[in-house]
Amino acid sequence: MGKNTWLGAAERLVFGTFERCAPFVSPFSINNPTGWRYWLIHFANSYRARQVYNNVLHRNSSDQAHFGRSGLNMLSYNPDQEDGSLYLFDASGREDARTQLISDIPRLISHSGDALGVSEFYESIYNATPAHTDDIHEAIIENPDVEVLTPAGGERRNAHTIGIGDILKLKRQKSFFPMFLDATRRP
Repeated sequence: MGKNTWLGAAERLVFGTFERCAPFVSPFSINNPTGWRYWLIHFANSYRARQVYNNVLHRNSSDQAHFGRSGLNMLSYNPDQEDGSLYLFDASGREDARTQLISDIPRLISHSGDALGVSEFYESIYNATPAHTDDIHEAIIENPDVEVLTPAGGERRNAHTIGIGDILKLKRQKSFFPMFLDATRRP
């Protein structure tokens, strides 16, 4: 087993074991390319604590590492297909996350019907993503298949204004683009 594959397997094992200790767990290892490994595990009862922790990891990019996906479902990669990669919470990782989030977010919303409250969205994703809050919000706003509705029914157009009471809704007219993205990822 290669070093990165080992990291991914260990991360899954750590997460699987410790997710029974708290609703939100951050299973990221300290990045030390020259050898020894250790972990800093963060436990939280609220998605908000995990959200803040993800943002802190990005401010200290390259100090922590995650092996797997950078969008949603971070531990769902298949090591036999090598669809995971080392995520160092840096600019390159953030770009990869934004790319994956563009297809991951509408898929998650569609599994909930055609709409999902932002609060419920956060509850469902923050144990499943290493992504920065700003990248998640930008992927939502830039997504051709998602609209953000305010509690009063207006549409949000700026990523920084998304609020906890807003609703993420799939647009009636879907784009073809995500269909082509999914086709390129299949073996």
